[in-house]
Amino acid sequence: MVVGCCSIKLVLHGNRSLKGKRSVLRTIKDRMKNKFNISVSEVGDQDVWQVLHLGIAAVSSDFRYMEGLMAQVVHFIDNLHLAEMSHQESKIIRFGDDEL
Repeated sequence: MVVGCCSIKLVLHGNRSLKGKRSVLRTIKDRMKNKFNISVSEVGDQDVWQVLHLGIAAVSSDFRYMEGLMAQVVHFIDNLHLAEMSHQESKIIRFGDDEL
């Protein structure tokens, strides 16, 4: 089993309310869930209106597929142009005895 995790921080320039932040979050989550088979959640900075911290996870049996998927997810979010990506970190972990 291969698990891909990604942490992405986005800066919402000019955002002045929690309602505006939630709108951007909902748009990103909906578009990503329609395009990819992944889980998305806000994992930090919930009280900061100008920062959106996303946690993304996916499971597969293929390590190379997971590498490509995580790269596509980061590229997709960056190309939405809804916010500026300030930090991105991805990690892919293998579980189990099988070498893939």
